[in-house]
Amino acid sequence: MSTYFVRTLREDPVDAEVDSHKLLVRAGYIRRAAPGIYTWTPLGLRTIRRVEQVVREEMDRIGALEVAFPALLPREPYEATNRWEEFGPSLFKLQDRKGADYLLAPTHEEMFTLLVKDFYSSYKDLPVVLYQIKEKYRDEARPRAGLIRGREFIMKDAYSFNIDDEGLETSYQEQRRAYQRIYSRLGLDFVICSAMAGAMGGSRSEEFIFPCAIGEDTFVRSEGGYAANVEAVTTIAPEPQDYSQVPAAIERKTPGAHTIEALVDYSNEHFPREDGRSWNKADTLKAFMVAATYADGKREVLLLGVPGDREIDMRRLEASLGADVEMATPEDMAAYPNIVPGFTGPTCAGPDHPDRKVDEDGNISGSPRCLLDPRVVEGTEWIAGAGKEDTHIYHLVAGRDFRADGFIEAAEVRDGDPAPDGSGALQTARGIEIGHIFALGTKYSEALGLNVLDQNGKSQVVTMGSYGIGVSRVMAAIAEEYHDEVGLKWPTNVAPFQVHVLVTGKGAELFEAAQKLGDQLTAAGIDTLIDDRKKVSAGVKFKDAELLGMPWLVVIGRGLKDGTVEVRCRATGERQEIPVADAFQYVSDQVRQDLAEAYARAEKIVPAAAAAAGSEEE
Repeated sequence: MSTYFVRTLREDPVDAEVDSHKLLVRAGYIRRAAPGIYTWTPLGLRTIRRVEQVVREEMDRIGALEVAFPALLPREPYEATNRWEEFGPSLFKLQDRKGADYLLAPTHEEMFTLLVKDFYSSYKDLPVVLYQIKEKYRDEARPRAGLIRGREFIMKDAYSFNIDDEGLETSYQEQRRAYQRIYSRLGLDFVICSAMAGAMGGSRSEEFIFPCAIGEDTFVRSEGGYAANVEAVTTIAPEPQDYSQVPAAIERKTPGAHTIEALVDYSNEHFPREDGRSWNKADTLKAFMVAATYADGKREVLLLGVPGDREIDMRRLEASLGADVEMATPEDMAAYPNIVPGFTGPTCAGPDHPDRKVDEDGNISGSPRCLLDPRVVEGTEWIAGAGKEDTHIYHLVAGRDFRADGFIEAAEVRDGDPAPDGSGALQTARGIEIGHIFALGTKYSEALGLNVLDQNGKSQVVTMGSYGIGVSRVMAAIAEEYHDEVGLKWPTNVAPFQVHVLVTGKGAELFEAAQKLGDQLTAAGIDTLIDDRKKVSAGVKFKDAELLGMPWLVVIGRGLKDGTVEVRCRATGERQEIPVADAFQYVSDQVRQDLAEAYARAEKIVPAAAAAAGSEEE
């Protein structure tokens, strides 16, 4: 450590929000270069390379081959797949001195596809799986939490190329099993969740989520085994209801009832129900006016209707629409004077509205589209805004009194909601997305002309799969999971050094003993850091050791005169006096046992032979 490039901090950085960010900066693993952009120090690089090595070993195990693409890419391939515009403002765009357009790659589907197109032309060449581990770039609007959401990040992306869907399914399952092994070896809990394919496209998509309170993703689980990102949850719509006994819709004055709570209170006081039950929020239909901006730049105002006891989940809404969404502005609403804020309902829009106009190209004007929650089925009865100040409509029946342009998954998912597969009630939780796999199909191969000759000599479009791991995000997730109030606690197979030898004293014999032990461990393939700083107090050395988080600490101090050293386990806090003559064997045995246990965790999930053979058994 007297010559190693490291500097620890005693105070948390002012811009750090989460523990992993605070500790990685304080311990000297990363330093901020700009918002969402970090410099990797020698300690940080050693750690991220450990994570990469686990990923490489499991990719290589299933026969994937590593390549490396440039980060600076030309515009044309991304224009061919429409993603030059679809990525929107998150894409870093630039020009060279000749005015040619380039981008910093946010992902490399196009380049993988073109590389295979350049090399292969026959079904005999397939299947093939290629992968890389490389920096990617996205202009995040709100980079946060250090490595968890940055503008430059390290990612493993792999792509499978098969002649048909059956081959794609085999490749998809191989990657899925490899991911299970990777996260098990890294000591990260994970939940495999159904997910939205989004802009990536494809027929199937799953996320690997690390459950964590500071995570940005919300996911759900049921006792029966259902798991999904909240954006992918589908609502179980009730059966159509008989409304033959529901009175005709009637407008009633509701002064001051600008909120659902006020509307319910006013209704119970002035218009009590005939059946004696009190009105509640679920009897009302809440309307939201939102503006969606699509990848092509088009902006559309929409009226959304959800049960009054639910709120809009903007991420679910954006995933459903495939657009960026915000609440409609006064400028947006200027085109719809019939819509009165606070008293809006489904009769103010939709296909039957008298102001609705549709031109020959299908463009709608005069009245916005109306999209409803799937629970608003035919025959359901509601209280909703009438489009007039201080006025609501009672006994408003879906299908009888109003129709919508469609249905949309936009309402929040709550604890206790039924799982779509009937496997029980849902429970929500937070987590960090650490991996995502897609059955892409032919979206990119069609756009870029990746065809091969099949067994009959006919040209056939290649079927693709895409498989990503946020490597730098995974390192942050490990730091979130493995730390305490004083510092990091790296798992042995991830730690930059497996052993930290610490000298507490000034005698030359102490430093000689530390150097001898360090040399023995290093010769045995165990990376060792020796704190040989002579003008640093023992207290500071201990604080630094706890902060840096190496899994095994050997303290060489006053016990040496009695022929012993102290061995500490960072994970458990256990301390043990070991004869100095046995220290090398004891510590090396502990390190190897840790590494074996990490591998055994993966074997328990997916045996290596099964992963290599593509067996369906897990």
